[in-house]
Amino acid sequence: MKKGFLLITILILVSCKAFAQTNSKQTITKKEITLEKIWNGTFSPKRMNSLNSMNGDFYSLLNNDRATKSVTVDKYSYKTLEKVETIVNSKDLKDLDGFSSYSFNNDETKIILGTDFQKIYRHSFKGTFYGYDIASKKLTLIGKNIQEPIFSPDNQKVAYAKDNNIFIKNIEKNSITQVTKDGKINSIINGITDWVYEEEFAFVRAFEWSNDSKNLAFLRFDETNVPTFSMDIVGKGNYPNQQVFKYPKAGEKNANVTLHMYNFSSKNSKKIALGDYEYIPRIKWTNDANILIATTLNRHQNNLKLHTVNALKSSSTLVFNETDKAYIDITDNLTFLNDNSFIWTSEEDGFNHIYHYDFSGKLINQITKGNWEVTKYYGFNEPKKMIYYQSVENGSTNRGVYSIGLDGQNKKLLSNKDGQNTAAFSKNLNYFINTFSSTEIPPIYSLFSGEGEMLKVIKDNSQLKDDLSAYKMSPKEFSTININGNDLNMWMLKPANFDAKKEYPMLMFQYSGPGSQQVANKWNASNDYWHNMLAQTGMIIVCVDGRGTGFKGADFKKSTYLNLVKFETEDQIAAAKKLAERSYIDENNIGIWGWSFGGHMSTNALLKGSDIFTTAIAVAPVTSWRFYDTVYTERFLRTPQENPAGYDENSPVNYAEKLKGNYLLVHGTGDDNVHVQNSYRMINSLIEANKQFDMFIVPDRTHGIYKGKNTRLNLYTKMTNFIQENLNKIN
Repeated sequence: MKKGFLLITILILVSCKAFAQTNSKQTITKKEITLEKIWNGTFSPKRMNSLNSMNGDFYSLLNNDRATKSVTVDKYSYKTLEKVETIVNSKDLKDLDGFSSYSFNNDETKIILGTDFQKIYRHSFKGTFYGYDIASKKLTLIGKNIQEPIFSPDNQKVAYAKDNNIFIKNIEKNSITQVTKDGKINSIINGITDWVYEEEFAFVRAFEWSNDSKNLAFLRFDETNVPTFSMDIVGKGNYPNQQVFKYPKAGEKNANVTLHMYNFSSKNSKKIALGDYEYIPRIKWTNDANILIATTLNRHQNNLKLHTVNALKSSSTLVFNETDKAYIDITDNLTFLNDNSFIWTSEEDGFNHIYHYDFSGKLINQITKGNWEVTKYYGFNEPKKMIYYQSVENGSTNRGVYSIGLDGQNKKLLSNKDGQNTAAFSKNLNYFINTFSSTEIPPIYSLFSGEGEMLKVIKDNSQLKDDLSAYKMSPKEFSTININGNDLNMWMLKPANFDAKKEYPMLMFQYSGPGSQQVANKWNASNDYWHNMLAQTGMIIVCVDGRGTGFKGADFKKSTYLNLVKFETEDQIAAAKKLAERSYIDENNIGIWGWSFGGHMSTNALLKGSDIFTTAIAVAPVTSWRFYDTVYTERFLRTPQENPAGYDENSPVNYAEKLKGNYLLVHGTGDDNVHVQNSYRMINSLIEANKQFDMFIVPDRTHGIYKGKNTRLNLYTKMTNFIQENLNKIN
């Protein structure tokens, strides 16, 4: 056994022993977990600042020094973890008091510094940005109220978006070129994604420099015909403000998205024809400065195409085509090698694996194989011909970090095999910082070599582990439960003083969305503490990942296709009934709760499983998929016009009369994702059915319901009281 693995194994064993001792000393009076401590940070683990890998074996951190009231970007060595230098210090900037973001150009001679951010949606924001030359220490204003500035590879220009248009600023000449001029709010967007692309395809900046800085590829969104959604934001004034934005609900018109190529020399843009498609979820330049890859999807999202786009000829050629009976997920894993062959991940053989193709789209070889899934692709080390990835090879609830040759040979486990291992690699992949955790061990941050030798423990959260030993807590018990012909992953939390001769009420928690996972061997956040707090009051908490959840193969994940929430609900109801057969479960006191997709599930479970569930909490739930966006919903259901039964037969707004138990409905009125319209429609259906229920409407809060003083504490207090009042305590 290597010295590194031995050291971290000892840490894990010591933590497990401490945890076992914590739960064996029943004679010692333990402290109670409280909601106040959950939400004031008492139980928060220490985490590493988000690091950015730099060229070579270095990384950078944004540090705030409260003593000197300065903000710095500091450079560190992966090899030693020691600071090498301070790259920029806000104290040295005459025209800028501070900054809260930074990004380097390619050769790391310049930095873009950002401040005064104004949030737009989940990932997007506007801000004031400056360019900083590291050698001369010269600071140059790029623009105010702009989005997504990025240096050109030649370091002379910065492209950015403002007011739905694209601009290019020449830093040396201090001149600005306006690339597009037709941008208009709620009509035309250039270079920035619309709401649904940002949320479902997970990117904001939709423009990319070519490697020679001569061309800028960008997407144009014409959302003129997309229906408009509006929300009243109460705020603090006498009158509310109205937030109005384009939101394509299932079956409605999407934005018309087109690809364009701007040539900096000619100052002209050309539209690129890509054939028939509905979405352009990715654009990426190859190693050839004149060749771009554009990814397109049809509306059903089961026909993906990669097109090579020639910037010189403004033409495109289909190079790769993948189809699926259900749908294809979009990733950022496309990687070009020096010869422009490329790495690709796919579920083609029934499990997510890594493939190698030549530039013509011909398969060279399948690199990883087996009845397990690749869960993260980290990158390719060209000199060593080695690929790095994360997978569930040691069970779907665990994650390990691996390396494998480009030829599919010499696979090697680089991390611990159990628990959750996530790697942050150096840019050249010679080192990585591994974050390890399990349900019993808070995050341990360790430095590893690219060969898998553990070099140093950086943070181990041993103090948190010691602190938690003073509290009344129970371990999660992992198992599987056979439901509807499937062995489903499950965890259970019992009271610390559990007595199998007694009966306990049971609360089930789930999310259940496609490809998701709640039953995982990792350290979780506030919900785990809350569940433990509830368990110690005398109830059993259970989580079951049913059909449709992830990391057990494509067939399992896609079994809910065209019938979203139907089989998931059946699995939760069947699991509750089977668990109720256990002597220590009170079959008359079983509840369920969930958030977002999980809120839809808990609502459905209470209505369709009224013979087993007595209580449910639904936070920010979808109540009809007709109200949700096109990209997400149609991926799993197709359109309402094509599949009306798939939408309506599992939408609780259509059978509110089935409500028999205790129901708490929670929603934020500022939720731009799952609109409060969902809950309002559910409320109306319940009123029309003359059903009594509880509701908790939170003004202006978004989907996470967290902004503002005591918001989460207040919400969880409400949910705790509801559970204590409606799920009887131990008999």
